[in-house]
Amino acid sequence: MALIGALIGWVLTLFILALLVRMVLDWIQMLSTSPSAEWLSKGRNIAHRCTEPVIAPVRRILPPIRAGGMSIDLAYTLVFIAAIILRTIAFSL
Repeated sequence: MALIGALIGWVLTLFILALLVRMVLDWIQMLSTSPSAEWLSKGRNIAHRCTEPVIAPVRRILPPIRAGGMSIDLAYTLVFIAAIILRTIAFSL
């Protein structure tokens, strides 16, 4: 059982890293004053393809909240917190 828990924990760790990469690349694009670089676009596409299948169903239930000109994606936050909690549980098995 410990092997399965460790394997699931490492998969969740990689998923959390993909979520963090997605967040950083989205921020870089949002704050960038120059046109999008090719590496940034490719990196965002990869990060979104890895994380969107998990975030999209949550987003249908919990849509982003608009605050002025800004949008807060609560689905991303919920998936991130759930992944951290599940990772902790998996490693403790």
